[in-house]
Amino acid sequence: MTTRSRLHLTVYAPAMGQDDNRSVAVARGMELALAGLSMAWRLSKEGHPIALPQRDAWLAEAATRRKFPMLCNGDESYAITVSGLETPASQAPGARPLLDVHASLPLDARIIEHAVPLLMAIAERAHAYWGHMSEDAFGLEISEQLRRSADAPNVSPRGLPMLEMPEHLRSPAIPHFLGWLNYWSEAAAQAIGFPDAARDSELLSRSRRTPSGGWVVQLTEAPLDYGNPEHIEALRRAYERFPAIGGRDSR
Repeated sequence: MTTRSRLHLTVYAPAMGQDDNRSVAVARGMELALAGLSMAWRLSKEGHPIALPQRDAWLAEAATRRKFPMLCNGDESYAITVSGLETPASQAPGARPLLDVHASLPLDARIIEHAVPLLMAIAERAHAYWGHMSEDAFGLEISEQLRRSADAPNVSPRGLPMLEMPEHLRSPAIPHFLGWLNYWSEAAAQAIGFPDAARDSELLSRSRRTPSGGWVVQLTEAPLDYGNPEHIEALRRAYERFPAIGGRDSR
């Protein structure tokens, strides 16, 4: 599959049960959010697309085993994928297992234009607590913010606050970190205190309410660039505004 720059989308939702239909709902939601998209292929062991004429039935059968296998759009030069994995209770907030739905998309003007409806579609149909969409470098940056020991520094190498490990958070509704686009369910928004009309006017100007009562909040106009001082400052201000993110208000 292609190695061009990517946007990564992850939402965190309740773990799958038997006969769970969320994988079908997510695939259909992506297709509605991005005109012309068809998520009707799986990947071979070699990474090549294999058509799924009965995609929904294939997903439904996997759901009886509490699985959300990887789907793709069948285009090796413009790869879009989605899949689900379980985070076990031992590694999850509140000791409750989670379904992590991951999508990977090309970082280009078309995807950026449809980024908000894509995140909203996946998060809402997965019944997610929270989620984000961010560019390739986010994983390394977040890893440098995680507090892995009591004597960890107070800030990351970029001067951003340290975040508690996910398993130390008291609730799955508390976001672990901030991304470029942030999905906060109604429960997550309440947990972090968003919105406050007096303090959140700038964020509200780049926010959209979701059908379930949650929010998609865009932190910066362009995808976060960790080499851009203005983007780092936007992150710093947002972390300062929402101390509950990353469990920092419980220290």
